[in-house]
Amino acid sequence: MTSQPDLLIRNALVFDGSGSTPTIKDVAIKDGSIGTIGINLRENASEIVNANGLALMPGIIDSHTHFDAQVTWDPYVRPSPALGVTTAVIGNCGFTIAPCKPQDRDITMRNLTQVEGMSLDVLRQGIEWGFETFPEYLAFLRRKGSAVNLAAYVGHSSVRTWVMGAEASQRAATDAEIAQMAQIVREAMAAGAVGFASSTSPAHNGEGGMPMPSRLASDAEMMALIKAMGEAGHGVYMVTKGGQMPVSFLEDMAAQSGRPVMIAALLHNSTNPGTVFNDLDAITAANGRGRRLTGQVSCCPLTMDFTLASPYPVEGLQSWKPALGLSGNALKAVLLDAGFRQRVRDEIAAPSTFRLFNGEWDKVQVVEVARPVHARYEQRTVADIAAEGGHDPLDLMLDLALSEDLRTVFTAQLLNSDEEAVGRMLNHPHSLVSLSDAGAHLTFFNDAGFGLHLLGHWARDLGAMTMTDAVRRLTSQPAKVLGLTGRGLIRDGMAADLLLFDPVTVGRSQKRRVFDLPGGAARLTTDATGVHGVWVNGQRVADQRGLRTDTPLAGRLLTQFAA
Repeated sequence: MTSQPDLLIRNALVFDGSGSTPTIKDVAIKDGSIGTIGINLRENASEIVNANGLALMPGIIDSHTHFDAQVTWDPYVRPSPALGVTTAVIGNCGFTIAPCKPQDRDITMRNLTQVEGMSLDVLRQGIEWGFETFPEYLAFLRRKGSAVNLAAYVGHSSVRTWVMGAEASQRAATDAEIAQMAQIVREAMAAGAVGFASSTSPAHNGEGGMPMPSRLASDAEMMALIKAMGEAGHGVYMVTKGGQMPVSFLEDMAAQSGRPVMIAALLHNSTNPGTVFNDLDAITAANGRGRRLTGQVSCCPLTMDFTLASPYPVEGLQSWKPALGLSGNALKAVLLDAGFRQRVRDEIAAPSTFRLFNGEWDKVQVVEVARPVHARYEQRTVADIAAEGGHDPLDLMLDLALSEDLRTVFTAQLLNSDEEAVGRMLNHPHSLVSLSDAGAHLTFFNDAGFGLHLLGHWARDLGAMTMTDAVRRLTSQPAKVLGLTGRGLIRDGMAADLLLFDPVTVGRSQKRRVFDLPGGAARLTTDATGVHGVWVNGQRVADQRGLRTDTPLAGRLLTQFAA
C-alpha cells in the first residue's frame, strides 16, 4: 500500500474463499478494499485488530433473501449483518415491491402477508413507498443505504401486476401484455437488476388463496421474459419451481437465453426421499451439456412455527383452499366442518412430492397454549397427544386450536430432517447453499444464520465437509454464480467484506422472539456464536456483542455484474 491502511488485521487464519489451504497472515485494508496480504506486515494502520489465530474469511453471500420491504424501514436488515452476511440478494421468487403502481400497493402488501407470512399492519406502517418503477426502486435503495451490500432481482409477480392489475392472478397474459412485461424486464436489467425471479410453486398463494401472479404465466411468457433478461448479456433467472415445471424446460430456458438458471427450493422430503436427488441428477446432466443450472439447497432443517389462524405449512394443500383468506368465525366454521377435515386427511394420505406437510404428526409439536388447562400439552407432539386420547391427529390439532380461539402455537419440522441426505445435497457439485428466506416468515422461522450453521454444525461438528470448502460455498461460489465482481475472495483489490470468527465456537443460537418491527410487532431472531467481527467494504458492522448501529451504513447497491 502506498499510504497508511485504515485497518490491519494481524495473525488471522485466512480462509481466502478459493478452497485453498488456510494460512496465518496479516490483511491490510484501505478505502474499503483489501490491500496487502502477507506475514508480519510492518505497516501502521488507523486501527489494528489482533486476531490471535481466529479465522478470517470473506463475508457470507446470502443468495436467497426477502428484504425488499424490510430494507425500506430497517437499513440494517436485522439480523443478517451480525450473522456474518455482507451481501444479500433480494427479490427471490419474484415477490418484490417494485415495480408497483400506487393503486396496486395494497394488493401487493396483502399478497406478501399470505405468501411470505408478513404482518399487514407491519407492512402498512413500515414500507416507505418512495418509488413506482424498478429503476426508481434501485435509486431509492441507493439513497436509503444499507448495512450490507444488496443485489436485487426484478420480480415476475410485480411485473405481471404492473401490466395486468388485479387480473394478474386470474388469467394468462396476451401477446401484447407479454411484450410489455418483456420491456419492463429489459429496463430493469439496464438499471442494474441481478436477474429475473419467478415462482411456479403451488405453495405460493396470495390474498384469499389466489395464486401468486407468476403462477398464471404460460411457458411462452416464461421463455419470453428470460430471453428479455438475457439480452443484457448478464443476469440470472431464479425460479422456485412447482412439480409441473421440469428441469428439462429450465435447461431449454438456459439454452435459449444463454443465461444461468437458479432453481429453488431443493429440500429433502423424508416421505419422497429420491425426488430431490432426481432433480440434482437432471441439473448435473444439463451442466454436462453446457447449460448453467444450479440448485438452491438448505443446510437447515425446515422448522416452522405457526397458528391455525395462519398455517403456512398446510396452505399449499388443495384441500385447504376453502380456508384460505378467511378469519374469525368464517375460518372457524370451515375448520369445524367434517367434510373439510376428511378432504385434508385424504390429501395428506396420498403420495406427493411437492408439498411442505406430509402428515408426519410426530414432527408437529405444541409450543405454547393459550389456556392454562392445556399446559400439559406444551412441548409434546400432536401424534403423542392424539394417541393418548385416542383421537385422530388432525382432529386433535384443529380442536385444540379452536378451543383456544386459534391462538395455540405449533411448530412443525417439515423438510431436511435426514442429515445423511442433506449432507449429500450440500456437497453436490451443482448445489448452492442458500434458502435463508431472511426478511420473510418473520413470525414462523429464522434461518438468517444459515452460514454460521454450515461452518459450525456441518463442517466442524459433523465433518460433512472441510471448513475450507464450507467457506468456499458461502463466498466465492455464490459470487461466481451470481456474477458478483470483486467479492467472495480475500485477494488484493477485492472488496473488504470480511468475517472474523472462532472455528471452535462458531454457530447460531436458539431462536428467540423480539418486538422491534413497526408498531412493536414480534419477529423471530437468532444470535451468532463465535463471531468476533464483520466488515462490509472495510466498515465494521458487527462485533462479539452483535450488530453495531454506531457506524455509517457501508453497504453498496450492486448493479454491475459479470457476463
